Amino acid sequence: MNMSFLQELFNNITQRDALLWRRQGDAAVHDHSVLVEACHELLESDGEASSITLASRALAIYQHLDEEHKRAFFHALADAFAADPAHIDAAYSAYRDARDNSSLQTLFEACEPRRQELFRRLNLASGGTYQLVKMREDLLGLLKEAPALQAIDADFAHLFGSWFNRGFLVLRRIDWNTPASILEKIIRYEAVHEIQDWDDLRRRLDARHRRCFAFFHPAIGDEPLIFVEVALHKGLPSRIQPILAGEDAGVEEPEDADTAAFFGISNCQTGLRGISFGNFLIKQVVQELKQELPQVKHFVTLSPVPGFAQWLSAQREGGGLTSATRDALEGLDAPDWHRQPELADSLGAIIKPLAAKYLVEAKHRSGLPLNPVARFHLGNGAQLHRINWLGDTSSKGLSQAAGLMVNYLYVLDDIERNHENYIANANVARSSEVKDLTKRARKLTTGESPT
Repeated sequence: MNMSFLQELFNNITQRDALLWRRQGDAAVHDHSVLVEACHELLESDGEASSITLASRALAIYQHLDEEHKRAFFHALADAFAADPAHIDAAYSAYRDARDNSSLQTLFEACEPRRQELFRRLNLASGGTYQLVKMREDLLGLLKEAPALQAIDADFAHLFGSWFNRGFLVLRRIDWNTPASILEKIIRYEAVHEIQDWDDLRRRLDARHRRCFAFFHPAIGDEPLIFVEVALHKGLPSRIQPILAGEDAGVEEPEDADTAAFFGISNCQTGLRGISFGNFLIKQVVQELKQELPQVKHFVTLSPVPGFAQWLSAQREGGGLTSATRDALEGLDAPDWHRQPELADSLGAIIKPLAAKYLVEAKHRSGLPLNPVARFHLGNGAQLHRINWLGDTSSKGLSQAAGLMVNYLYVLDDIERNHENYIANANVARSSEVKDLTKRARKLTTGESPT
């Protein structure tokens, strides 16, 4: 018996049924109650072929719900597809008496919400994984107004953490020969430095001193999960505009570079928020580059500092600075201040130390740095290495960070130690230059001389 033939036949049947349901869905008017009924039918199904067909039907119905009915469906998931309290009580009572592995497993199964099994079965449908990612994206938009739906989000995060495990991810290099369908998505998903058009994309991808890598998942095909853009440099870059303009920074051939600069890391799927890919991506890209270009010694980011301008404004208004510092910072209110060399230099002498204080001492409610980009790179074991004044003079760079950019340095021998100190003690690994700037910030905020 030719098993590959049978498998192909089986796939054709289920795909045909899925297409039929999608076509029917286009013509039908559905509300959330129809979808809830379809989900109950799916959970009661005990055949693989019928389950795939029912899963395709349920997902097709979901795609045709409007926002109001999607909201109602999520509330039904929270209530009608939760764990059964009576089953939990009975399983706990049995475990309390027996305290053996069998009764413990029964307790685990009783505590699992029925919607987790529902999501597993929906995942059987062709394209089901990606549709569930988009479903979670819809859910995330409702959480602020409906905190009761957090439990559903926790179920998604639990399952996605397994389904998108590092072992399933595929690293692919993106270049100008990559299929246009993927390149279009790179343009659309770029979240750090907007790609203006195809010419802009070509400048970033086609030069010999540029690299781009992305993670993909077999279950969602050509949809990238996350990608990183890399510029090969001589020395550490301090400004983003020359990179975006395609300048070579003294690197005519890749073998001339001694530095790989990560200047843009973009997560592509909102529905996978909270699922960590970036740390794996950076570490694997470092290994890829070391293998291709063994002469490259420095691996560094050129990172934005979102939120710094807002923090600085709060310090100016809230009394966190000396009067002399507040007076000096009034220069930021001048039109085109960054185009006036003397004014820009005087502002830089004040703002760089304050930025060091912000990145090292301003804390998130978790006790970790307030800045999200700092949390990401420091959590990966990088060092806060250098603060670059007027590193980004675009309107976005000026509005979010007064033009600042930061180099986070990845020293391979130090990554694990930095990571452990950060996680255990919230310790920010930083260079002597940044330490000196932090000390200088004391005079600007308290009037004390640095010691």
